[in-house]
Amino acid sequence: MNRLTQLTALARNTWRGLTSMRTALALLFLLALGALPGALLPQYSLNAQRVRTYQEQHPSLAPVLDRLGFFEVFASPWFAAIYLLLFISLMGCVVPRSIDYARQLRRAPVATPRNLARLPHHAAGESASTPAEVIAAARRRLRGWRIADGEEPGGVRTLSAERGYLREAGNLVFHVALLGLLVAFAIGKLVGYEGQVIVLANGSQFCNSGSLAYDSFRPGRSVDGTALTPFCVEVNAFKPTYLPTGAPEDYRAAISYQGPDDIAAGTWHPYLLKVNDPLRIGGTRVYLLGHGYAPQFTVTFPDGQQRSAVVQWPPVELGTMLSEGTTKFDPPGVTDDATRRTGQLAITGLFAPTATFRGSLLSSAFPDMLDPAVAVDVLKGDLGNNSGRGQSIFSIDQSMVDSGRLKQVARQNLRPGEQLTLPDHTVVHFDGVTRFVSLQVSYDPTQLWVLGFAVLVLGGLGLSLLVKRRRLWVRVTPAEPAGTVVELGGLARTEAAGYGEEFDRIAADLLPPRRAQPPVPTVRSKAVVSKEGDEGADQRGSGVLQ
Repeated sequence: MNRLTQLTALARNTWRGLTSMRTALALLFLLALGALPGALLPQYSLNAQRVRTYQEQHPSLAPVLDRLGFFEVFASPWFAAIYLLLFISLMGCVVPRSIDYARQLRRAPVATPRNLARLPHHAAGESASTPAEVIAAARRRLRGWRIADGEEPGGVRTLSAERGYLREAGNLVFHVALLGLLVAFAIGKLVGYEGQVIVLANGSQFCNSGSLAYDSFRPGRSVDGTALTPFCVEVNAFKPTYLPTGAPEDYRAAISYQGPDDIAAGTWHPYLLKVNDPLRIGGTRVYLLGHGYAPQFTVTFPDGQQRSAVVQWPPVELGTMLSEGTTKFDPPGVTDDATRRTGQLAITGLFAPTATFRGSLLSSAFPDMLDPAVAVDVLKGDLGNNSGRGQSIFSIDQSMVDSGRLKQVARQNLRPGEQLTLPDHTVVHFDGVTRFVSLQVSYDPTQLWVLGFAVLVLGGLGLSLLVKRRRLWVRVTPAEPAGTVVELGGLARTEAAGYGEEFDRIAADLLPPRRAQPPVPTVRSKAVVSKEGDEGADQRGSGVLQ
């Protein structure tokens, strides 16, 4: 039994600690702190190539960060644990406070304390009006306050008033909206999906027919990639605008699209796609992420047959758009596998949209395509395409080079229209350059819910900061031979500047001029400035005065 009692006490204390406001704030801080690596480090979900580049640049640090999940922060177990604990903590905070707030709304304001002179704000004076008239005037002046009348022996009339209940309501709205925000994010990750695809800006099309249409695809837990919203996008042109320093100013892509109802009819709608201004088709959004260049090569083989290819070369220097990539060719008309493996070609190297040379070394001076050129190495042999292993379209299999099965046969700098001839009389012609755009397709049915809860978070926080909870009491005592003695007392339930001025205005309206007495200096005690939710020892206000 003692063991059970100890376990029960431990569970109770753990729950109280977890659901305390201090713990919720600490978890919220940890969540923000944990999100920092996701903002400062490249993420697999956003740009796997940048992660690989970072790993190459930091060979000692990157493996440690990868084991800690810093390259996939928002899918890591430790981030999910903080997320879940914060959700439980907020639930434990909000539910009891909501119940207590509902009880407060049903309770009448605290009865008038016996000694108003001991309150932080106090004023008194004599009036020629009757007690009933003074109370009526106070009720009119305090319109909008929650008011309760009272009577004391000797014909004394009292009035209790309280205002600022929206402060706690705003606090609760903030926490409930924060819970809703967490739930909306979780649902969005469950039923939503996100994918990236590269499309050439020469009239090429992309259709949202399935996950295989994407270069990378991240489905939610309940998404299998088959029942996607059907639509098609055709990229007709892309126009970047740069500042003289080379910094990008604007990206615009002229596209056409077909919605779910347009595909059967073959109807296309023009649209100008811009950064941070997505195309919205139903609940799906198409974003313009970036762009790059795709050099076009034509290879004329010794037998006269030609093969052309346009393959995107990803940028390695974003400031100048210097790009690096590989374009691969199989020899035409060759059915024998051994012969084909010895005759494959790879054109690999650098592309500069605005070429500048240091001797024969190619570099780029500006990101826009003002003077394009390529520096290529042509390799011939076995590319390893049929080895059964996956291979990147952006690079060659270095193991084939190391084993001698793929050898360099030519190296040269080329401008559009120029060509080079290999020892076996194969001709490699640099035809020109086509721009490509990187598109991101996102589906998240909870987007509007997230927006709504975010607005409520800000609204609730504003209410809790701007609205002040305060109380006011009025005691009217009959005086002989005629008239009444009016005494006012005020108490702010939060440490908030400004109530003194408001109390003085109310006192000036309720007390006769020139007869109002200044507040009696008092020493504020912990019993006077009570915590939120402390209603005093009883309805007579004895807890306030003690």
